[in-house]
Amino acid sequence: MNRSGWGLQAYAIFYLLFLYAPIILLPIFAFNSGTIIAFPLQGFTTDWFAQMWGNATLRRALTNSLTIAVSASILATCFGVFAARASTRFVFPGKGGMMGFIMLPMVLPEIIVAMSLLVVLLGMGVQLSLLTVIVGHTLICMPYAIAVLSTAFSSLDRSLEEAAYDLGETKWGAFRLVTLPLVMPGIISALLISFTISLDEFIIAFFLAGNEPTLPTYIFSQLRFPRAIPVIMALGTVLVILSIALLALGEYFRRRGNARIGGKPTGGLM
Repeated sequence: MNRSGWGLQAYAIFYLLFLYAPIILLPIFAFNSGTIIAFPLQGFTTDWFAQMWGNATLRRALTNSLTIAVSASILATCFGVFAARASTRFVFPGKGGMMGFIMLPMVLPEIIVAMSLLVVLLGMGVQLSLLTVIVGHTLICMPYAIAVLSTAFSSLDRSLEEAAYDLGETKWGAFRLVTLPLVMPGIISALLISFTISLDEFIIAFFLAGNEPTLPTYIFSQLRFPRAIPVIMALGTVLVILSIALLALGEYFRRRGNARIGGKPTGGLM
């Protein structure tokens, strides 16, 4: 291997260490008996996990976040199915501009989206609640769901639908019996990705939740208390494991769906 190859390999290793070292430190300090997040470690304990599960406010925040994430992921995926189907099967005036506006929240700063939604909702007299957070999270998650679903729909062989029409099926029947089962892995993948994004999202929830705590806003509020930091470390460990599991499951279904329709393998969810 030449010098440029060694340099690129060293850069990749350094980059991965810089990116994932803080995540690796989470479980280390979550099982540390000391309340100060510093080396050397003082001992092994699982008390922080017990305190985490016994915290009523944390459980309420977790329930709120799960409610928001499930609702937002279902709505974003349903709307994503409509948008992906329309963009991959039909040609109509202004399609490029419409799809660009739909995908815009993916590149806009979330704080701009949150402030805009807050101004609009308050101007309409809507009271801030979990419902307003669901609306915001649906807007944020929908572009990611569309990106996954567009790949599933565009890779689908149109002759399968045409064969169903020739056999007497209606458009709805062909979609329900032929198209939907073939893109179902993509739908599941979009659901899981949207759920993960919504569960971890902070800025929209901070602006639109009102008095209802969500998991990210609860974590942010506890960072001012030093004795609560180990419990947050334990919670972060659980969230990292959950996020990795959901993304791995989503990638599994994406690859399964891609192989099912005969698509070429790609490098990742996006």
